[in-house]
Amino acid sequence: MNWSDVELSQAAWRKSTRSGSSGGGCVEVATNLPGVTAVRDSKNPDGPVLLFVPGEWGAFLNGIRSGDLTA
Repeated sequence: MNWSDVELSQAAWRKSTRSGSSGGGCVEVATNLPGVTAVRDSKNPDGPVLLFVPGEWGAFLNGIRSGDLTA
């Protein structure tokens, strides 16, 4: 995948259900982009974006759900 071809202006961002309303660590995810999942800090929407291909994103979510990845 050529990351420069990802059109982030088309991203439909949604806040993670795990993000609180207290202004702490808020993560937004866009899953509507072809072939990638995009992740960003909601407090810095013009800042860096992490891009994951489906297998990477799935492994990340599985690691969180299983407890292998913790904060």
